[in-house]
Amino acid sequence: MPASLLPVAGAAARGGRALEWSGNPDIVAMDFKQAMRRLAAAVSIIATQDDGARFGMVATAVTSVSAEPPAILVCINRNGSIFAPLMRRQQFTVNVLMERHQPLIPAFAGQRPGEDRFAHGEWGEAHALPFLRDSQTTLFCRVDAQLAYGSHQIIIGRVESIMLAEPIAPLLWQDGRVMTASPLAG
Repeated sequence: MPASLLPVAGAAARGGRALEWSGNPDIVAMDFKQAMRRLAAAVSIIATQDDGARFGMVATAVTSVSAEPPAILVCINRNGSIFAPLMRRQQFTVNVLMERHQPLIPAFAGQRPGEDRFAHGEWGEAHALPFLRDSQTTLFCRVDAQLAYGSHQIIIGRVESIMLAEPIAPLLWQDGRVMTASPLAG
């Protein structure tokens, strides 16, 4: 059982799992990382171009915000190499990866520097932004809003253009490794 949560007396007798707050921030931080390993997320590459150079990073902290207007949320570490160029350019792509893109993850997770990352995968350029030609989908976005929180910048991107591919075969990240999705029977 996580150290930050302690069983409440009698919970088992009631047939449930009641827990109480420990209040220790160090323990909560440790358990938070373990809790997030249980959260499955699509793997994407966030990319931008600034002053002729391309920048990219792997991301799982990506989610839709609204359909009207079409908007997406991405979280970017302010110490990451993509952060300053993205803030200058105010435009980026979200390239949602397919199962076959697993080999791209190490390069865009920091094992390759800057422009060397783009030697991996089939990259093109549209709207003066890099995009992965065979991604599940690519969203071309303009920064519409942002908020600093902890070590990251929460960025709302207004979606201005979209490219879609078939079949739907997203690459997922869960428990520190890649996974694939499959429909449940029934």
